[in-house]
Amino acid sequence: MSLACRVIPCLDVAAGRVVKGVNFENLRDMGDPVELAALYFAQGADELTFLDVTATVDDRATTYDVVRRTAEEVFIPLTVGGGVRAAEDVARLLGVGADKVGVNSAAIARPDLIGEIADRFGAQVLVLSLDVKRAPGTGSGFVVTTHGGRTLTQLDALDWAREAIDRGAGELLVNSIDADGTKDGFDLELVGLMREISSVPVIASGGAGAAEDFAPAIHAGADAVLAASVFHSGQLTIGDVKSALVSSGVEVRA
Repeated sequence: MSLACRVIPCLDVAAGRVVKGVNFENLRDMGDPVELAALYFAQGADELTFLDVTATVDDRATTYDVVRRTAEEVFIPLTVGGGVRAAEDVARLLGVGADKVGVNSAAIARPDLIGEIADRFGAQVLVLSLDVKRAPGTGSGFVVTTHGGRTLTQLDALDWAREAIDRGAGELLVNSIDADGTKDGFDLELVGLMREISSVPVIASGGAGAAEDFAPAIHAGADAVLAASVFHSGQLTIGDVKSALVSSGVEVRA
């Protein structure tokens, strides 16, 4: 949908530190979120996504202090998710510097939350975060999970995405739990299916392992590509990814 694709580093944060694992397990410390955010901003990231990956699991609020300090260091859109359960949580996040908020588990538990946020702040503020797992034999073959991929739901991923868009979600962050952290490439089938049913931008997440992995996700229908470990480890820079995208005929933001 976008004229130029966006490259988005993801900061998965637990206890105030950036972490990364495989399939959301065996999390490793990857550094300070504020320092990494500043680095990616300097490299030319188009946006940043900040996910408190244990906020829902631990039943605690997002660490607002880290969000505030991150927002003070970067001047590109910042999406924050994890522990958002009510419109007041969104107001507080916007107040400390977030531009958009991601919702996942709370919206599944109470779908009316989507409309409440969209009506109060606008659809452009609301990103539906979908942690999707393959489930052969079910409707689309993909189901939604919660709690960082730990809990399977009965929700068909495509049906839930459609409903969320109807309720006011302005963007879909589609993360493949199966591909997450594996560095085997994005789940292109999942990206393509989401593109077919979505009237809002789709962000592809999960599985990036090389600069060449990003363009296929855009060609499959993503408007933006998100990655974490390849950036945190220094394996790739934002510039590396944008150069590979341009070489594959994908327009990127300057």
